[in-house]
Amino acid sequence: MKKYNLANGLRVVIEKIPTCRSVSFGIWVKTGSRNETPENNGISHFIEHMLFKGTKRRSARDIADLFDGIGGNVNAFTSKEYTCYFAKVLDTHLPIAAEALADMFFESQLDAEELAKEKNVILEEIAMYDDTPDDKVHDEASKAAFGDHSLAYSILGLEERLAEMDSERLRAYMREQYRIDNTVISVAGNVEDQAVLELLERHFGGFANQGASRPLVAPTFRGDYVFHAKKTEQNHICLSFPGYSISDAKLYAMILLNNALGGGMSSRLFQEIREKRGLAYSVYSYHTSYADTGLFTIYAGTAPKQTKEVMDLTLEMLTELSGGGLSEAELSRGKEQLKGSLILSLESTSSRMNRIGKNELMLGRHYTLDEMLQRIENVTMHDIDEVIAHVLGAPFAISMVGSDDKDAAMAGRNTIESRTH
Repeated sequence: MKKYNLANGLRVVIEKIPTCRSVSFGIWVKTGSRNETPENNGISHFIEHMLFKGTKRRSARDIADLFDGIGGNVNAFTSKEYTCYFAKVLDTHLPIAAEALADMFFESQLDAEELAKEKNVILEEIAMYDDTPDDKVHDEASKAAFGDHSLAYSILGLEERLAEMDSERLRAYMREQYRIDNTVISVAGNVEDQAVLELLERHFGGFANQGASRPLVAPTFRGDYVFHAKKTEQNHICLSFPGYSISDAKLYAMILLNNALGGGMSSRLFQEIREKRGLAYSVYSYHTSYADTGLFTIYAGTAPKQTKEVMDLTLEMLTELSGGGLSEAELSRGKEQLKGSLILSLESTSSRMNRIGKNELMLGRHYTLDEMLQRIENVTMHDIDEVIAHVLGAPFAISMVGSDDKDAAMAGRNTIESRTH
């Protein structure tokens, strides 16, 4: 992987993979729902949609036809902290993809008629999301953990805020956030670095929007209880705990702990709650890292009559974890599992483009595969114990989507550690 800067200062990261015939190309912008306000919540995601709705040279149909015509894929996604526009094409078609994405990035019309249609599309996306309680509960988990901090904002936004947005508001937000210092281009595949840089100078060399980011304000973990009433066959529950930031030295220990507790079919939660007792079809845990904080979450979906049993079992298992930690076998197995999944995840140009783009945008540094494998191997049981104390040492948050919350509402949210005394 090589890192460069264009003449205007735009950062470019390139990973040459001569053994494949594809190229993945991404434009990463360090803005998402975290950078929004209560008044414009959803604008980052709205802009992501609108950049596909036509430029001065191409209609939305033209953009779709162009990529279909070369057998490529083009798409985008918005997260809480960044937005990415990307394409995967044959190596011979990289010039076409780069020109088209630059056209979308710089010359999108944000046409009022298209904007009105896309508002309705996003409202349907919000409705679809609200109709999926096992997705909805994770948004509620952010609220229970972070309260009214912007990290708890919905990426999709709110219906009443979308109604107020117009082309000028979108352009103003882009002027504020779509800046050179906030943007990274990542390329992975069968490419020659110099040819890529010449191509990017041609299409991105005119990028001149400079500025400075406002400092982030880290959230305080609140440990609240949030219930969203909805007529469902199951109660969908999340228990959330403090986690680690993307740059924290304890991150790999956190990932190993997550894998042992609820990260796979051999995990404690899956084996006890699903396999042994049959109380849930879906039960798992995951860790989310942000620039300056993190969140560790346990999810389960179960029938209302089984909600108390599932919650009691989960808390019992967390108490056992707090008192006894992981076994050496769990740690060893977790390391092999994590190393295997890491290596397998890097077998496509898309995953490599994502890795180097996100690392440059969020961290400004890169680890080789060997360095990452060594960091995993270096995790000790002492590291795991410190992570357990950090995660379980604060009052946890509960969120629930369902029809009856009495069991969740009655659950004490004091620290797990205090349950052992």
